[in-house]
Amino acid sequence: MPHFFIKSEQVNNDKISICDKENYFHIARSLRARAGEKLLLIDENKIQYETIIESITNDVITAKIDKSYPSKRFLDFELYLAQSPLRSDAQNLLIEKAIELGVTGVYPVKTDNCALNNEMIDKKIGKWQKIMYESSKQCERAQIPTCYPRTTLEKLLSENNFDKIIVFCERIATKTIRQSFIENPIKKVDRVLVIIGPEGGFSQKEFEWFANSKIQMLTLGDMILRAETATTVALGNIIYEYSNH
Repeated sequence: MPHFFIKSEQVNNDKISICDKENYFHIARSLRARAGEKLLLIDENKIQYETIIESITNDVITAKIDKSYPSKRFLDFELYLAQSPLRSDAQNLLIEKAIELGVTGVYPVKTDNCALNNEMIDKKIGKWQKIMYESSKQCERAQIPTCYPRTTLEKLLSENNFDKIIVFCERIATKTIRQSFIENPIKKVDRVLVIIGPEGGFSQKEFEWFANSKIQMLTLGDMILRAETATTVALGNIIYEYSNH
């Protein structure tokens, strides 16, 4: 069933009016939807609506609400990803998988070994936000995550308060996610930041900064993973350990 984001103001009793340009053209023109077909809609309050299209005019789609209920497609803690952008398709895939795994937002961070320069990162922000939006629709997310402007690790941590910060540093870290959770488990509504390095790994200077800043450095095991793989594995393992703690 196609999934689209709406505003609660579009809901009037048991009807929903879809007249914003993007949703209207996607449903009426791209999907060529017809009266009687089903649509899954969700508003900013995380209320999900199972609807049936009643009519499509030249500028508005009217859908009748069949069922409405709170969405469950979100984590009950805030999971953020700070990540050194990769080249092209690898970064697009990484963003897509992060959204599927429930991240609240992604911070592109410029690290010493980052594959992209500042100008290229800034130009890609809009594209990455678009991928987040499309991926959120495909996996029925309750909210659209945010791709934040380019930053540095020092600036990110000085301007934000996170309850738990984890950086994955292969080769030098020995503590696992499970060990970390035993010592300091994530609680509901916590703000958790996961830091993943670039394709070339963090620099020695950055390792020292993590240590001096008392940021917990963890390992994903003995295998050496590509950055996009490490991101998926790290986020998936954090969610698993949280759910089973």
